Amino acid sequence: MDIELITKEMIKYSNKNIHDINHFLKVLEFARIIGKLENLSQKQQQVVETAAIVHDIACPLCRKKYGNTNGKMQEKEGGIIAKKFLKQFNIENEIVEQIIFLVEHHHSFSNISKIEWQILVEADFLVNADEENLDKQAIKNIKEKIFKTKTGISLLENIYL
Repeated sequence: MDIELITKEMIKYSNKNIHDINHFLKVLEFARIIGKLENLSQKQQQVVETAAIVHDIACPLCRKKYGNTNGKMQEKEGGIIAKKFLKQFNIENEIVEQIIFLVEHHHSFSNISKIEWQILVEADFLVNADEENLDKQAIKNIKEKIFKTKTGISLLENIYL
């Protein structure tokens, strides 16, 4: 799987939306760091990195269809769009299905059952904390309720707390 090619094509797909491009690039880098330091297998790393690239692929549609990028609407719409987008890359169906699962659950925070899911959620929060200008108390609450990986917790503490 060629992460750089998928990234390049997602940039093109984002149609010059600087916010969307910068967001997924930052999430990708945090996901890459957390995954590597949490010792994911190569396959798990590919899944989490690819999911980080496409996790918000439904945002343009959601803006147009709903007038916002509500997380639940992203989850509802994102899987179908991501599956179509990923077809061009000749990725194993099993891996595509894992990526789609993550896209369809990246705003669901209870009962996180897969390390890839946990890492994507943490990477997205690390970026959203800044983009949404969250205060320290909100970040502390997120840390207590959602963060589980040693690396994600360390990054959150060293950046925001």
